[in-house]
Amino acid sequence: MKKRKKISAKNWIGAGVMILILAGLDQWVKWLAVLYLKDKAPFVVIEGVFEFFYLENRGAAFGIFQNQRWIFLILTALIMVGLVWLYGRIPAVKRYVPLRICIVASFAGAVGNMIDRIKNGYVVDFLYFKLIDFPVFNIADIYVTLSVILAMVLFLFYYNEEEIQDWIRW
Repeated sequence: MKKRKKISAKNWIGAGVMILILAGLDQWVKWLAVLYLKDKAPFVVIEGVFEFFYLENRGAAFGIFQNQRWIFLILTALIMVGLVWLYGRIPAVKRYVPLRICIVASFAGAVGNMIDRIKNGYVVDFLYFKLIDFPVFNIADIYVTLSVILAMVLFLFYYNEEEIQDWIRW
C-alpha cells in the first residue's frame, strides 16, 4: 500500500465552512417555509405538478418510523461519525474531490434535519411534486439524496476497486 497524502487542516476547515453554509441555507429556507406556508394552503408553482406544501415530518421518508425522534438522532449521529471517518480516510488528491463534496453535502443535510429534530421534534418539509405524488421533502433531503446518487455513480464508473480498497483499509 502506498503512502497516503493526509487531508490538511485547511481542507477540514473548508469542509466545516461548507457544512455551515449548506446547513445554514437549509435552515433559512425552512424558516421561510414556516413563515409563509405554515397554516396556509399550498403555494402552487405549476398546477398539478409542483407546489410548496408545508409539512411537519415526525418520521422518515414516506412517513415511516413516526415519532421515533431518539432513534433518528442516534442514527444520524452514527452516520455523521462515519462520514467524518470516511472523509479523513480519502486521499487528499484532486481525483477524490467529487467524493469529498458528496460527503460534505451529506453531512450538511444530516445537520440540517438534525437541527430540526432537536429544535422542533420534527423536520420541516415543504417541496412537493404532486404530479408523481412524491413524498414532501426539503433542501437537506436534496443534499443527502443527490450526494448519495453521485457517490454511487462515482463508485460504479469513476473509482476502481483497488482505489476504494486502498483507502477503506483500517
